[in-house]
Amino acid sequence: MAITDSIIGFRRSLKRKNYSRYTVRDYLSTLRRFVLWLDCPIEKVDRKKILAFIDTLLNARLSPKTINCYLDSIRSFYRYLQEEEQIEMENPVKSGYLLRLPKPLPRFLRDEEIGRLFDVINHARDRAMFFLMLRSGLRVEETAGLKLDDLDLRRGTIIVANGKGAKGRMVYISTDAHDAVMEYLRSRPPGRAKGLFLVDKGALKGKPISVRGIQKRLEFYARKARIRVSCHELRHTMATQLLNAGADLTVIQDLLGHSRVATTQRYCRVSNLKVQKDYYRAMEIVVQRTSPEPTTQTSPSGARPRTPGV
Repeated sequence: MAITDSIIGFRRSLKRKNYSRYTVRDYLSTLRRFVLWLDCPIEKVDRKKILAFIDTLLNARLSPKTINCYLDSIRSFYRYLQEEEQIEMENPVKSGYLLRLPKPLPRFLRDEEIGRLFDVINHARDRAMFFLMLRSGLRVEETAGLKLDDLDLRRGTIIVANGKGAKGRMVYISTDAHDAVMEYLRSRPPGRAKGLFLVDKGALKGKPISVRGIQKRLEFYARKARIRVSCHELRHTMATQLLNAGADLTVIQDLLGHSRVATTQRYCRVSNLKVQKDYYRAMEIVVQRTSPEPTTQTSPSGARPRTPGV
């Protein structure tokens, strides 16, 4: 089997399925490492060989999440060989091989941290970018990929054309995010670029800003504000704030573009003020209904009995 031709075919298959360029890049990178590690033909790989590769990755101190990414790409490659190249073989990567991952609670910004962050962001483009991520729940890749035509500022909506998993959705723009975007558009460099957020200086001036470019800007402001925050935590913050404001879980799921409501339910374990208020409201009723009335024993003469030893 010509492994190089198969990898090229696998790459084309991923593109036909509309995988993002980041996913295609990561799949091919991990697959190449696996192929270079192999000491046998690709079609001769069995379960023992996969387990040995997992051990190699563990010895290299890769995280469980990274190792699972390797296994996902290798499994997808063998599925491609089976289905598209019609090679009769067993897929050696079984679902049970995935490593168990910790499930940390989503981290979000407190109100005072949000104030500190935006106090140091004076650049019009950057304020617009990060307000949209905070108020509309956009992923960093979605923010970098926004086009002018995706915005309908009159209706206060954004069409996210290429969300995660190639799923589109509509999100909404808050008043403060709307003001920030309008301020940026007044200073946005003129030109034919369709992208919304553009590089404003250097050799790439006028080109759409990259994912890494957005991340580096937030890292700069986080250091300046002396807080810890990532692009994805802005999205977490929006979800937590909506939940605490009484928004329905399915509404938040739709706005974030989650395929499963279980993903959205993680925010309930973080800071659900609605649950807290409902608990105390209901518990007050329960206590009133079930608590025994205080009783006081009195002597036949009506005097309160003396406590022994007093």
